[in-house]
Amino acid sequence: MGQGKADIGLIGLAVMGQNLVLNMADHGFTVAVYNRTVSKVDEFIQGPAEGKSILGSKDLKQFVLQLKRPRRVMLMVKAGDPVDEFIDLLVPFLEKGDIIIDGGNSHFPDSQRRYEALKAKGILFLGAGISGGEEGARNGPSIMPGGNPEAWPHVKPIFQAIAAKSEDGTPCCDWVGEGGAGHYVKMVHNGIEYGDMQLICEAYHLLKGAGGVKMSELSHIFNEWNKGPLDSYLIEITAQIFAKMDTDGKPLVEKILDVAGQKGTGKWTGIDALDRGMPLTLIGEAVFARCLSSLKEERIEASKHYQGPSGEKVLDREQISHALYASKIISYAQGFMLMKKASEENQWKLNFGSIALMWRGGCIIRSKFLGKIKQAYDKNPKLNSLLVDPFFIQEITRCVPSWRRVIAAGAMHGIPMPCFSTALSFFDGYRSANLPANLLQAQRDFFGAHTYERIDKPRGQFFHTNWTGKGGDISSSTYNA
Repeated sequence: MGQGKADIGLIGLAVMGQNLVLNMADHGFTVAVYNRTVSKVDEFIQGPAEGKSILGSKDLKQFVLQLKRPRRVMLMVKAGDPVDEFIDLLVPFLEKGDIIIDGGNSHFPDSQRRYEALKAKGILFLGAGISGGEEGARNGPSIMPGGNPEAWPHVKPIFQAIAAKSEDGTPCCDWVGEGGAGHYVKMVHNGIEYGDMQLICEAYHLLKGAGGVKMSELSHIFNEWNKGPLDSYLIEITAQIFAKMDTDGKPLVEKILDVAGQKGTGKWTGIDALDRGMPLTLIGEAVFARCLSSLKEERIEASKHYQGPSGEKVLDREQISHALYASKIISYAQGFMLMKKASEENQWKLNFGSIALMWRGGCIIRSKFLGKIKQAYDKNPKLNSLLVDPFFIQEITRCVPSWRRVIAAGAMHGIPMPCFSTALSFFDGYRSANLPANLLQAQRDFFGAHTYERIDKPRGQFFHTNWTGKGGDISSSTYNA
């Protein structure tokens, strides 16, 4: 097959695909494009892509012929079966050493499977998590590539050119790891995003319900918060949301039905944490909070039967900001603990400082705070948890008094705080040298002969007690989640 002149090809001209193509063209790359609905190719070439280094294709063979070798084909199609269908259609036109990149929101086990299947055929697969929405895709997203390391040098110049840049100019894109690592890190990013969003919603509820703050003040408060440690994209857009008025001059946000949707990446993160036995409590609660919001009719019915408490508005906005900041630290600490476990189990050798840097710009959870996470892992790449890094110890210690007061006051005002509350519970559990799990193990041994370890014996020695004198001495085998 001949040699084309396009540096990369992209399939899937929905909003994200079109914006990535325009971004690549702006950075001097020639891009071939194809879409299953061919009329979209003509509309794009004659519209936003007019006059740019973008080549339209009417069929896959023509599309592949337009690419330089090794051919780089990027899929921006719906996750799931459509990705596999396009891979099957592409493979007959590709040669050994060519590269297929899945830039969609694929589940990491699918990326692992595709990486292995294509490797057997000599095709190099990359699963690249991309965050930043349509604005990021156009002006600089965060890109998290994983898959076949042989492919990385061939796409690195393109990806790092189009990616967002942190304050020092470093691209928010670097190699993550083999197999499904790229999409795994993107999945955890999205889980953390669920947590951040729910924490901000709880802060909003607390400001109104226990802080006596008027709607007209909220935009100013969030703009002020965005100048301090909470400086982030989500705080910034929340300030803008509160400032947006409907046609009648009243806040638009108050007209929006309180039923949240979800696409599944937060759920995937929670399920993965359960599978690995990691206490990812905050993201789990954020997912369940969305599920609870969807029970609107049931909530309306229940509200007729129960009267919530009322009381003096006792919280000030600074206390709530401290509780939000401390809870956010817990969420990120849990997310990085989960990635550490996954990295060890899959031999991915994830670079956590590099991941924090990739999230520093371009993506939905981008924030000033991520720079501190990068510094923590630069100092100690083997850090077990952010909660034992000196900077975060200092920050949590500073916030704890306000955090406890906020949780107590919120509970007394009947304000649901699933993420604020679970964050504090996790912190109190994590900082406790002793927990009541000794009783739990005694219960398990009593009814199921599951055995226990003893504090006066070495770890790894298991014991069983005949608690009633009637049971036997045979114990069951042990296993861990």
